[in-house]
Amino acid sequence: MESEDEITITENDVMDIMDVFTRVPPLILKMVVKRNKNVVKSFETQIKEYKNHLDSREMVKIEKVLEMDVPDLQEILRKAYLETGQKQLKILADPHAEEFISGNLRELKKILFPSRFI
Repeated sequence: MESEDEITITENDVMDIMDVFTRVPPLILKMVVKRNKNVVKSFETQIKEYKNHLDSREMVKIEKVLEMDVPDLQEILRKAYLETGQKQLKILADPHAEEFISGNLRELKKILFPSRFI
């Protein structure tokens, strides 16, 4: 079995985790980013249910992505936008979205890894 240090993160891993944000219509996403809304809290029950279906390797990958610097995540989102043209990725890659992303990822950490926030 791989150790946590041996598990590497790909751009696809980042996109899988950010997928929840890209499902939102662009206009709505733009509004919640501008208002810096905590959207993770709204989906807490679904996130906890989803967590129950993840194996330890997937949890390690999620944790590594959550620990990345937001500007690094945004660079991956920017590259993905250039490849796909998906408007939600452009919104999230904008530097003005940094606070929105960091706040929501922080909330996601609290839900997925509660023992670290006691």
